[in-house]
Amino acid sequence: MDNVRFGIIGLGNMGSHHAKMFGNVKNATLAAVADNNPARFAQFASQPGIKTFERWEDMFASGLIDAVLVATPHYSHVPISEAAFARGLHVLCEKPVAVSVKAARHLNDVAAKYPKLKFGVMLNLRTVGMYTKLRELIAGGELGEIRRITWIVTDIFRSFAYYASGGWRATWSGEGGGVLINQCPHTLDLIQWVTGLKPSRVTAMVGIGKMHPIEVEDDVSAMLEYSNGAVGHFITNTAEMPGTNRLEIAGDRGRIVAETNKISFSRTRQSVQEYNQTTPEIFAHMESWDIDVPFDRSSDGAHWKITQNFVNAILRDEPMIAPGTDGILSLELGNAMLMSGVNRTSVDLPIDGDAYDRLLLDLARKYGGKKNLAANANATMDFGKSFGR
Repeated sequence: MDNVRFGIIGLGNMGSHHAKMFGNVKNATLAAVADNNPARFAQFASQPGIKTFERWEDMFASGLIDAVLVATPHYSHVPISEAAFARGLHVLCEKPVAVSVKAARHLNDVAAKYPKLKFGVMLNLRTVGMYTKLRELIAGGELGEIRRITWIVTDIFRSFAYYASGGWRATWSGEGGGVLINQCPHTLDLIQWVTGLKPSRVTAMVGIGKMHPIEVEDDVSAMLEYSNGAVGHFITNTAEMPGTNRLEIAGDRGRIVAETNKISFSRTRQSVQEYNQTTPEIFAHMESWDIDVPFDRSSDGAHWKITQNFVNAILRDEPMIAPGTDGILSLELGNAMLMSGVNRTSVDLPIDGDAYDRLLLDLARKYGGKKNLAANANATMDFGKSFGR
């Protein structure tokens, strides 16, 4: 094989975006698309080489594709991906790979049964130069052992109009959650991928329908505990403007701040722990150097770069930037934050998948149907008081 024939399932915002990017991907062809809304096929009217299907099952049976890119609502990711593997198709799945960690574990087990098929997840921010440089610095020991990780992610404002743009959005039955499963999978992934650390315990506060008249969480503040004694903080919401996107990592050799497409490294001249233990000064202050760290600004996190890497993995067994099995990392962390916030207790990782599934059912029963975007701003404030946590 010297060319990979792709089929895209789901032609909403992301699926349509992926369809347009294939001109950038070498050794790949968009051969087919599937969507249960035929009106979305109009964008391909001038491209007779692309076959359209109203049922993805028919596309799988057509023999026209070698790989599938899944861009459907969240709950369908697992069954579609599982069916694709059974048909001998490579799978590239949009984030999140699943709604619950139990479903993601199941999909990883299924993928393991097909070692000759590639499984990828669209974690495209792993290609951003700022984050790849951070990962390189930390893995190379430049920061020393990590003591604290703080990420404030509030530059993801979403309006009433956004939540009204799809009936499945911001519902437990359609989306399976809010900001943690929709806007934050990338940052929840990067906080682990960049640092190489996975939390062992999570304690969170979660606001459900706090800032919008929706069923799901739109405000989260979490504390993370790590086995090496480090602590982490993760703060996000979809109603703050102007927002902030600031990642701060403190280690034994200083502090790194990544913000506004810039990496600032305050590098200490020696180990902080060593200095702490040996300095005779009561109010000590060690010299540090402020460094602006250069990085590849051409690596912009474009989605097609993950697709290109996926194609290269199929054709040449190139190592994958975002293996599908890694999709569980951000999902489990988000699941743990939601579970902690709703139950108002700390949650140890790995989490109990059955317990989380029961929580989702309880949230759907309790809040299902309460999405009401016809509400005005004043009504929203009342809504948040009675509906949120």
